[in-house]
Amino acid sequence: MDKGRIKFYISRLKTASLPELIYRARQFFFAWQVKALLKRAESLLNGIYANLEAAVSLASLRELKLPLFHHQVSEEMIQQIIEGKLFTLNAEAQKLLEYERRYSSLFLPRIDSKEINSEEQTPDLRAVWEPARLQHITILIAYALTEPDSPLCPEAKQFAKDAALAWIRDNPLPLGVHYLSAMECGLRLPVFLYCLKALENLLAPAEFRLILEAIYLHAWWIERRLSLYSSLGNHTVAESLGLVFAGLVFQKTPEGQKWLKRGFRLLEQEAYHQILNDGGPIEQSLHYHRFVLDLFWLAVDFLERNTAAYDCRRIRERLELGEDFCSTFTDGGRLAAPSIGDSDGGFAVAPGVFVACSRSRLNPQPATGPYSCSSYYRIFLDSGYSVIRSKSGALLTFDHGSLGMPPLYNHGHADALSITLSKNGQQLLVDPGTYRYSGLATWRRYFKGTRAHNTVTIDGQDQATQETSFIWSRPYEARLLECRKQADDLLLIADHTGYLRLSEPVRHRRSILFFDHSSFIIKDAFGGGGIHEFELNYHLHPKAWAKQWPDRPDEGWWQIGTPDGQSILIRLMGADDFQLRFAQDSSPLGWYSAGYGLREKSSLLSCTKKGAPDEVFFITVISTELNTPARYKLDRMVANI
Repeated sequence: MDKGRIKFYISRLKTASLPELIYRARQFFFAWQVKALLKRAESLLNGIYANLEAAVSLASLRELKLPLFHHQVSEEMIQQIIEGKLFTLNAEAQKLLEYERRYSSLFLPRIDSKEINSEEQTPDLRAVWEPARLQHITILIAYALTEPDSPLCPEAKQFAKDAALAWIRDNPLPLGVHYLSAMECGLRLPVFLYCLKALENLLAPAEFRLILEAIYLHAWWIERRLSLYSSLGNHTVAESLGLVFAGLVFQKTPEGQKWLKRGFRLLEQEAYHQILNDGGPIEQSLHYHRFVLDLFWLAVDFLERNTAAYDCRRIRERLELGEDFCSTFTDGGRLAAPSIGDSDGGFAVAPGVFVACSRSRLNPQPATGPYSCSSYYRIFLDSGYSVIRSKSGALLTFDHGSLGMPPLYNHGHADALSITLSKNGQQLLVDPGTYRYSGLATWRRYFKGTRAHNTVTIDGQDQATQETSFIWSRPYEARLLECRKQADDLLLIADHTGYLRLSEPVRHRRSILFFDHSSFIIKDAFGGGGIHEFELNYHLHPKAWAKQWPDRPDEGWWQIGTPDGQSILIRLMGADDFQLRFAQDSSPLGWYSAGYGLREKSSLLSCTKKGAPDEVFFITVISTELNTPARYKLDRMVANI
């Protein structure tokens, strides 16, 4: 067993309670039983449920109503899928296929023991799983259901049928990499039901039974491998969704009723666990928040269309809070949420397809809030974010939240007190993203670490300790200390405890003053002992450029702009100035990831100081308007600092 896996198990044991250890032991015993069945060449279906047709008739399936979908899929996309396009998260399809085949005959414990995903050239396991979510089939079926008169419909349906049956035949449960995660089974389960419902006239009796068996076995597997205790998270929601879908398919059986009850109970529990009271995410990831909300909407819509036994009103209330939170981070639908926290490029339903009852996905609107002329701000105390919009169209986010979901903090980044800034839909100061989950550890450590965010790094260390790719230890606390509104000005003050773990502890405090509906003054101050190195970074979007402002070349002003003419001014006060740094092949610093598996070179404005915490500070001034009155007002404010 490699050192990384040993470290992983030790980290998990440190956070596990006695009930969790008992639960893990039961899972191990279950895996041993399944392995014994496989050795005796016995079908898993034998003795589990022999007569599926008696449990689920065609008539009962016809009574089930599928969720209503909206899609933004073109005929060109449909044609591409029919011609073989898969969603591979920017990985090479052939490499993914070869990897999948390499482990296709192995059972879970043997796959776990392999040293997989340890090198850069090895496909990322997340990318291997993506095509097996079968969401290209969902796209075809959603298109066929909403565009029944399209000449592509017959071909799309036939392709969907053939692709689903081929996948089931090629991937018998529980062999291969696609059963390592019960979450992946939960995401596939709705696809199988879409096939039974939408392709009914194309399925022969044996094909109907094959898909029905897949639904049953997927739910049987999920129920015994649920992500609970320290593993609670978006995986749990996906697995619960799968149990709800399978439970309604098999609702006339004791197993189906048990799946449905447990799936709903977990959904309701996690709606109040993962969606905080202000609508924000406990996982501190905007991508996974969107993903989780869409999973909930899919489950709620399916439940409400098919049973009155489960009241979804409490879940709906929570989802509305989440949608309000998400809308705050969008620019009237033009700009997606900043890449805060992990993002794996996944979709709850399929790319370009979403549940109709998630209304905010249809017509995203900027959130309402305390307005001052055409400016507004929102403060989310529970999740730890503030969002400020200026009259010039700038949108600033300020992260004063926790590291992530305890006890492992899987998808959080060490980004306390970081900001992002866009203007009229164009990103300027960015969170560089995620890149990928496995491969060379250097890249994973960088993108989730503190240097990759628009905040201050002390002594080159992260604000928390990275134990593994998905486990943090020694988490920090971040607090919004003050929120003061006076006339048209807004002052926010926050701090974090991440560097109190140093041998000579340091506390970082950041203050942000928003004034004149257009400008920001950001002050970073520190307290503590010893001598330390302080590095302030502002990461630029790859399409953005930075140059010293020609109007004030002697005053330290930098202009950051985009090709379409959006720009801001930024400078450091005092004798310090920024250094414009560019990404190099020898270091991850300055690289940007626009999507999972992608990375490209970018640049950043950086300043490093060394000294005693009480003597070091940074004051950054940002103006989102370049007109003369704004410059005069800015000069007066700066002079009073």
